[in-house]
Amino acid sequence: MKIGVMADSHDNLPMTKKALSVFSENKAEIIFHCGDLVAPFTLKVLLESSLPLIAVYGNNDGEKKGLGDLSNDIHASPLRTRLKGISLVMAHDPRVLHAEMDRGDDIGLCGHTHHHLIENGPPMIVNPGETGGWVTGRSSVALVDLEYLTAEIIDLGKQRR
Repeated sequence: MKIGVMADSHDNLPMTKKALSVFSENKAEIIFHCGDLVAPFTLKVLLESSLPLIAVYGNNDGEKKGLGDLSNDIHASPLRTRLKGISLVMAHDPRVLHAEMDRGDDIGLCGHTHHHLIENGPPMIVNPGETGGWVTGRSSVALVDLEYLTAEIIDLGKQRR
C-alpha cells in the first residue's frame, strides 16, 4: 500500500492539485497531511479527490473551526494510527514527533521545516518538504510504500514568487 504525504500547503491551490495528480498517478491509497493547510478552501480541494485524507493541525492553521467543520479527519498533533499493520505517528513539528515516537513505531511523518527529509531508521522519518513552495521556492511531496517501508520525495516543481 502506498500513501501520499504532504505538508505546508499554505493555500497554494495549483501545487495542492498537482500533489493530488502525483498521488493518483503513483496509486497512493490515502493522503496524510502533516499540517498547515491554512484555510478551508484548500481542504475542500483535498476532500474533492477520491483519496481518503488524514491530517493534523499545524501552527498556521488559524481557521481550525472551519477546517474541523469540513472534516472529522483533522486531528491535534501528534496523531498515532495503524495502517496495514504499520504504526504511524504524525505531527506537524518534528520536535513534537521525536518526543512522541518510541522504538515500537515504524514511521514518523512531519512537516513544519519546509525542507524534505527521509531518515530510513528504524523508525523511518519522512518530512515531505513544503507543498506550497512559498518559503524555499520548491514544492514537494513524499510517497511512502508501507509494504517495503520505503519512501521517496517527489519534486512538484519550482514555485514562482
